[in-house]
Amino acid sequence: MKNNTHWTVSRSVLAACVMAAASVTVVPSTAIAQPAAAARGLPDFTDLVDQVGPAVVNIRTTEKTASRTPVNGMDEDMQEFFKRFGLPMPHAPRPQRPQRPHDDEGQASRGVGSGFIVSSDGYVMTNAHVVEGADQVLVTLTDKREFKAKIVGTDKRTDVAVLKIEASGLPAVKVGDSNRLKVGEWVMAIGSPFGLENSVTAGIVSAKQRDTGDYLPFIQTDVAINPGNSGGPLINMRGEVVGINSQIYSRSGGYMGIAFSIPIDEAMRVSEQLRASGKVTRGRIGVQIGQVSKDVAESLGLGKQQGALVTGIEAGSPADKAGVEAGDIITKFNGKAIDKVSDLPRLVGNTKPGSKSTITVFRRGGSRDLNITIAEVEPDKVARKAADSDAHPKAKLASAQQLGLQVSDLSEAQKRDLKLKGGVLVDAASDAAARAGLREGDVILAIANTEIASAKELEAVLTKADKTKPINVLFRRGEWAQYALIRPSR
Repeated sequence: MKNNTHWTVSRSVLAACVMAAASVTVVPSTAIAQPAAAARGLPDFTDLVDQVGPAVVNIRTTEKTASRTPVNGMDEDMQEFFKRFGLPMPHAPRPQRPQRPHDDEGQASRGVGSGFIVSSDGYVMTNAHVVEGADQVLVTLTDKREFKAKIVGTDKRTDVAVLKIEASGLPAVKVGDSNRLKVGEWVMAIGSPFGLENSVTAGIVSAKQRDTGDYLPFIQTDVAINPGNSGGPLINMRGEVVGINSQIYSRSGGYMGIAFSIPIDEAMRVSEQLRASGKVTRGRIGVQIGQVSKDVAESLGLGKQQGALVTGIEAGSPADKAGVEAGDIITKFNGKAIDKVSDLPRLVGNTKPGSKSTITVFRRGGSRDLNITIAEVEPDKVARKAADSDAHPKAKLASAQQLGLQVSDLSEAQKRDLKLKGGVLVDAASDAAARAGLREGDVILAIANTEIASAKELEAVLTKADKTKPINVLFRRGEWAQYALIRPSR
C-alpha cells in the first residue's frame, strides 16, 4: 500500500512538472531572444554622420608646376602615397591618369586630404604631410563653400598642422578623450579618399599605445583609410573626435586592415602651441638611449625589463650637468615610470624647456634621483656631406646592400659636428631599410646589439646576423637616438 501511495505521489509530481514545462513552452520565443539580438546588433552611424559630418572638410593643395616631376609614369598623388607610407617605388611604368588642368598662374592641383573644424571662427586641423610644400591650400566645406586657408603652423614630428580660414559661425567638432578609448570599441572615419568627399568608413579600435617611433603612441584601427583620408577625424560612438587619421601599414600599396591615428589629446596639445606661436617647442636632456634587454635587466638586478638604457651623453647637456652616466638606466621621469625606451623622449619632449625636473636612474644595483633642467630641442642636424678630400672610400658592402642600406664612414669633421665617437652615415635607404624608417642622413650607432664604428664593422656584424629574423638598429636623427627593426624580405 505504501508502495502504491508512493507511486501515486510520484506520478502526481511528474504530472505537475509536465504541466509546468508545457506552460513555459507557450511563451513566445521572441520575448527571450529579442534582448540578446539587440545586444549583438551592429551600430547605426547615421546620427554620428549628421552630427559630425558638417565639420569635416576637404583640403586641396597646389604648388608650382615646375616642382612636380612625374616618376615612372605615376602622377603626383600616387607618388605621394608611396613616399608617405614608405613603399618602394615600382620600376614598371603605371598607366598614367589624365593630367590635371593648370591655372593662369602656373599652378597645378597637387593633392587631396581631409581635415576638421575645431572652432567656429575657422581653425582647422589636419596632417602636416597634407599641406607640406603647398603654395596654396583650399578648404571646401560640406555646403560647397570654398576658402583659401592660411597655414598657422605645422609640426612634422607629430604630423599635425593647423589652418585658418576667414569664416565665422562654422560647425565645429566635439573633442573627446583618447585615453578613454577601449580596444574593441567602434569608431568611424570621415574623409576624402582618392578625392571622394565625405566618405564614411567604420571599424573598431585594434590596439592602443601602438609604438611606431617619434613622440606619439598611435591608435591602431581597422577602419578603411586610403590616400585622401589623411587629416580627417576618427570619431567614437558619442560623436567625439578621438584621433586624426594619419598612416596605414601596407605591403601592397593599398589598405590592408591596419590604420594609425594620432591621439587627439596629443594633437590638441600640439595645436595649442601652433596657434599661440606657430611652432612647437620640446624639451631635451641630451642623452642617447637604447632598449633594456631582458638579459641585461636580469644581470644588473633591475628586477624586470623596463627603462631606457643611456648609451651616450652629449657634452655640456642637461644630462651631463645632472650627473647622468653612460650605462645608467632611466626608470622614471618626474615620478612617471619609463616602461619602454620610447616613453622617455615623449615625456621629456612634452616638458617645457627651462623646467626643473627629476629623473630616477638605476646604477650599479641601486636607484638614485637626479635633478635636471630641461633644455629645448634644436632643429634636426643632418650629417653634412664630407668633401672629397675628407671622405672615406665607400666599401662594397654586400650584406648591407641586401637590406637596402648604402653607408659610409663618418669623417673626423662629421664626428666633431655631431659630437660622436663612432657610427656610420646612411647615404641611401631603400627596400627593407626604408620600410624600417631609415633615411639619408641618419647615423647608425649600433646594429644587432653591437656598436658600430665603421662601415666594415657594420658589414661584419650583418654577415653573421640571422637574415631570417628582424635586425635591430640604433640610429641617430638630429639630437635623438632611436631604434628601428629591419625586417629582411623572405
